[in-house]
Amino acid sequence: MELIQEYFNDFSATQLQQLAALKDLYIEWNEKINVISRKDMDNFYEHHVLHSLTIATQFEFTEGMQVMDLGCGGGFPGIPMAIFFPGTHFHLVDSINKKLKVVAEIAAAIGLKNITVQHTRAEDIKNRKFDVVISRAVAPLKDLWRWSKPLLQKNKNTQYGVNTPNGLICLKGGDLTQEIFESGCKPMVWEIEKIFPRDFFKEKYLLYVKLP
Repeated sequence: MELIQEYFNDFSATQLQQLAALKDLYIEWNEKINVISRKDMDNFYEHHVLHSLTIATQFEFTEGMQVMDLGCGGGFPGIPMAIFFPGTHFHLVDSINKKLKVVAEIAAAIGLKNITVQHTRAEDIKNRKFDVVISRAVAPLKDLWRWSKPLLQKNKNTQYGVNTPNGLICLKGGDLTQEIFESGCKPMVWEIEKIFPRDFFKEKYLLYVKLP
């Protein structure tokens, strides 16, 4: 938790309590359903929470926005982002139902009211639109964009500011040159190590593909 507060210092008491409760809850649930690599647990706040909150260093998610976490797994980046932006609604989607059970139980345990979950594949969602799709290490960029684009709505709300995203945001690692080329997209790219100067974030990136 101290690590999170090293980079973010404007949390409310409720947000601090929610963030502090996460590790013990994930340890407890991980004993029943393996949603996080056990070797990662010692670095839970760096590898999962801080990594997820990279998005919050570059973008502002505002009141009433609709965001989908595509392939949320155990709830990252969706749960930390939902804590950070309590006025934004986060819809967490995954094709593995047991992971969504963990997400729903943890959200309930810390009193998160701005999360819903759905057991489905992104390409099967037909009746909803979102301002933003977020994702962490799920699939190549070309697939993420193919799945996300039909689910995105053009954001015309004047209350949303210049740093409010409208498109696909994803967290990725490694050499992305070929992957970006094959996607046909021209994403904005941030090196996470320059945001959080820690060894874990070497060769990890934040990508943003804006909806045309």
